Amino acid sequence: MKAKYLGGLRTEAIHLKSGNTIITDAPLDNNGKGEAFSPTDLMTASLASCMMTIMGITAQAKEIELGEIEVDITKIMGSDPRRVIGIDLNFRVQDLNYNDKAKQILRNAALTCPVAKSIHPEIEVKTTFDWI
Repeated sequence: MKAKYLGGLRTEAIHLKSGNTIITDAPLDNNGKGEAFSPTDLMTASLASCMMTIMGITAQAKEIELGEIEVDITKIMGSDPRRVIGIDLNFRVQDLNYNDKAKQILRNAALTCPVAKSIHPEIEVKTTFDWI
């Protein structure tokens, strides 16, 4: 990967192998235009993406069919210093008649993903799973 500053509080990150790019913009409440994900938005979205990815990997390994998953993400900012102080994740997982063991396997997979294990312990992460 590589990244560059584009000016106007905007950056671009490039995934070298695929050529995919991500643009970030400072949020409205921090002098930006809020026209793209902010860096802290990407941090919280990365957590949800990682959790779903590890759920998928685990489901494949355990031969558990995995249906659709959606996550509502709420980022809570603090000040002095300005930083993420909380992340609320509400998973809505298509329930394909999972038994309690399968639900626990998928939940544990999500909660132990690499991004979750990389988040500073001072950041309060609340995660709920709704099996719908």
